Amino acid sequence: MASPKPPQDLIPNPFIKKRNLQWTLTSPKPPSPSPSSSPPTTSAIESGKANITDPLTHFTTHLTQHTLPSPTALLPIHAYNTLYSSSLTCQSSHFVIHQHDHPIAGLHYDLRLQINPSSSASWAIMYGPPGDPNSVRLNRNATETRVHSLWNHLIETASSQTGSLLIWDTGTYTVLPRRSKHAPLEDPASQKSSADDRTQQQLLQEAFRNRKIRIHLHGARLPENYVLNIRLTKTEDAEGRAKSSRRPRKRRRVRTDPQTSEGDTSDEDIVPRGKEMGKDASAMEAELQELEDEEIRRTNAYPGASNTIDSIHQRKWYLSLDREACGFEERKEGGRTVWRMPSATDEEHEEGDAMQRLSFPFYVRGVEHERSVVTARRAEDIMRDEGVGKFVRRKGWLPVLN
Repeated sequence: MASPKPPQDLIPNPFIKKRNLQWTLTSPKPPSPSPSSSPPTTSAIESGKANITDPLTHFTTHLTQHTLPSPTALLPIHAYNTLYSSSLTCQSSHFVIHQHDHPIAGLHYDLRLQINPSSSASWAIMYGPPGDPNSVRLNRNATETRVHSLWNHLIETASSQTGSLLIWDTGTYTVLPRRSKHAPLEDPASQKSSADDRTQQQLLQEAFRNRKIRIHLHGARLPENYVLNIRLTKTEDAEGRAKSSRRPRKRRRVRTDPQTSEGDTSDEDIVPRGKEMGKDASAMEAELQELEDEEIRRTNAYPGASNTIDSIHQRKWYLSLDREACGFEERKEGGRTVWRMPSATDEEHEEGDAMQRLSFPFYVRGVEHERSVVTARRAEDIMRDEGVGKFVRRKGWLPVLN
């Protein structure tokens, strides 16, 4: 293709005005790269409104940025990273205890036990794990909640709608065999049964099905010999299953049309609970949210988790300290029965430059005192780091100190 002639060789057009010839063509500038979107908040990830492809990297980075220099946390970030990385198989048995200060449900402690490579069963314990064998409230109500994703074990978050969430303790668990007073004594010389070859997840599934779980928690904060009994009565099991099979209640909106009598409704006026998303939400968003909520209710599992143990929402279990397995001995003192640790004194550790492992007896004291085992933060620290202000706590929670 021949190159164009220079301007002086061109014949001017007498019909074109001179001012129209005095212009230049400038090549357009390349579009500036758009600023990278800020990472989603921890509360958005925890609620399922935002998705991340690598939860471990995301949350370990987030926790590292908010770790307090003093007191030193019991479980450093790199150790927690290793612990969690080893919990993504069917052979692992990871647990976490979250301190959750919810504005409506109030302060409680969530115990979550891994049931498959991606999910964990969950119980909400009102006063936290028991630590005094002679407590007046040794038995604790443990309400079964929905199955959570395993990456939820990594979360420390806060929002004005859901309150604060911190990692109170974490580690692995061992499912212990049930001890029945009618069972024959085991011969130490006998060979191990084939049941010993099963994974902890399989043993937990069987214990869950039998409604009696005896579990040893190997945490960073809890005492080394810390064993719990979690049981579900036949009555609570039946009531929980009956409650879960009920259809969600529907809210009825009464028309104000004068041609319609007061109280009359039609199919268009029936609005399922949770469908009203706000004035700015579109009909499509409301429909998707309704379908998601229905799927969560049907499976009793949050997105990313699978309910493989037939977990039932809101069933009431009972949790107690297995005093004999923890090493306590039964004694008679002053005409009453007490449980004592052999050659041990009752003492509590004061907070210094480093957090210390708990020893019996211990008491869970609530948001003003308890710290994260990973970042050493209190609930107010997490609120501040997440930029949450004007949070109103539910009143009335008191620790069990006797």
